[in-house]
Amino acid sequence: MVLVWLLLLLTLLAGARLLWGQWKLRNLHLPPLVPGFLHLLQPNLPIYLLGLTQRLGPIYRLRLGLQDVVVLNSKRTIEEALVRKWVDFAGRPQIPSCKGWGSFLKEGAGAAGGGEGQVRDFLGQFDPRPQPLLTDKLASQHCPDISLGDYSLFWKAHKKLTRSALLLGVRSSMEPRVEQLTQEFCERMRAQAGTPVTIQKEFSVLTCSIICCLTFGDKEDTLVHALHDCVQDLMKTWEHWSIQILDMVPFLRFFPSPGLRRLKQAIENRDHLVEKQLRRHKESMVAGQWRDMLDYMLQEAGRQRVEEGQGQLLEGHVHMSVVDLFIGGTETTANTLSWAVVYLLHHPEIQWRLQEELDRELGPGAAGSRVPYKDRARLPLLNATIAEVLRLRPVVPLALPHRATRPSSIFGYDIPEGTVVIPNLQGAHLDETVWEQPHEFRPDRFLAPGANPSALAFGCGARVCLGEPLARLELFVVLVQLLQAFTLLPPEGALPSLQPHPHSGINLKVQPFQVRLQPRGGRGEGPGPR
Repeated sequence: MVLVWLLLLLTLLAGARLLWGQWKLRNLHLPPLVPGFLHLLQPNLPIYLLGLTQRLGPIYRLRLGLQDVVVLNSKRTIEEALVRKWVDFAGRPQIPSCKGWGSFLKEGAGAAGGGEGQVRDFLGQFDPRPQPLLTDKLASQHCPDISLGDYSLFWKAHKKLTRSALLLGVRSSMEPRVEQLTQEFCERMRAQAGTPVTIQKEFSVLTCSIICCLTFGDKEDTLVHALHDCVQDLMKTWEHWSIQILDMVPFLRFFPSPGLRRLKQAIENRDHLVEKQLRRHKESMVAGQWRDMLDYMLQEAGRQRVEEGQGQLLEGHVHMSVVDLFIGGTETTANTLSWAVVYLLHHPEIQWRLQEELDRELGPGAAGSRVPYKDRARLPLLNATIAEVLRLRPVVPLALPHRATRPSSIFGYDIPEGTVVIPNLQGAHLDETVWEQPHEFRPDRFLAPGANPSALAFGCGARVCLGEPLARLELFVVLVQLLQAFTLLPPEGALPSLQPHPHSGINLKVQPFQVRLQPRGGRGEGPGPR
């Protein structure tokens, strides 16, 4: 009975706080508000959000559960916020399902309880202005990660360290390693030639092995599969409804939750794998030399001082850099490669032209020939095809949510401090005022003078995707070798669906499909135009 009265009191107080917050916003010129609060349940959410622009324009507000967010649906509004006013919108909000990676796992994975701190946190869930991300500390390492960490001087130094590891630590060995692992992948696929292959899983293992090799200098099958299974478990658990519902009803995190317990176990398993590699590297590392990104980050972390004398990066930051590399660098790239295969199965004439381009540059059946990534302009159609796949199926279609770090505005609308801003990247890529026949797969649009092949696929501004250079390299190398070695054919004429899984989570997931890989002969034959 006492608990019931306590919950009733908290609900009344939360309601009063909600009304007070709305009253304080009364004099602002806010974007138009979409009725309802169950928008997260809509299938194909980016397309649904784009559809709302027909009557509301490219910028509007809606409620995702108890959160009031602003959605940007055009290239102009996204670049206005994230590029021209990037300082105003570089923050990350306190989103419960994201916080699930962090500190509240230390609260017993949702165990109910009292106390002043929990009451205060409970009321905070109802604040109409989404709260700044607190210095959430992951249970294992006491350091925030890069993707979900709020903007700060430490965040800037942390991102700089990880980017330097990618661009300096393994710069000379990155392309040769990606090429070697892709060649081994094609050899495994040749052993399955002619039989239907579930290529999404094969791409997933390949991208995990690339990250594993670059980060740990190790491509042993045992480690690769352990990390691959760990990433799969984390993503599956995080995207489960029992975790995602926390975005709609945040106070549920104060009640027992089997989903949060599973997430905590998955994170513990992840940390165990990463800590084992940290110990191994520290024991064998030679000062002034680095074999891989982990060596580089361990040595550089202590030397990189945070601005304004606020200290230095710790081993925990290196730990979370590794986590970001694996979480952000495996399924995203594997998914994009899978979408490329799906579109080429639907458009064999493009596949034939791509193979003709490769044969012209490398010679028909020239196994082992290569086009260095720096010379990728020699393959304009391949570059255009990659750009078109990324336009139609961007890596993370709704990006990750941003937070206004101070009061600002976007195209005349007031944006209060703390507001959550969601860039609908896929919506911007399907804007009919920018793209002719935007839903059609037409790589040739990027061959026209003045075309912008980068678009917004990897985001923009201060929060642009950390792994974009590596992802673009992988897409180029894998598709070159795959199309050079094989013709992609649907099994028994069964074309895969071009529609993503209706509830895809962070990535636009390909619906399960198979492909037949027919080895190409010495004459460089392709599928031929229709």
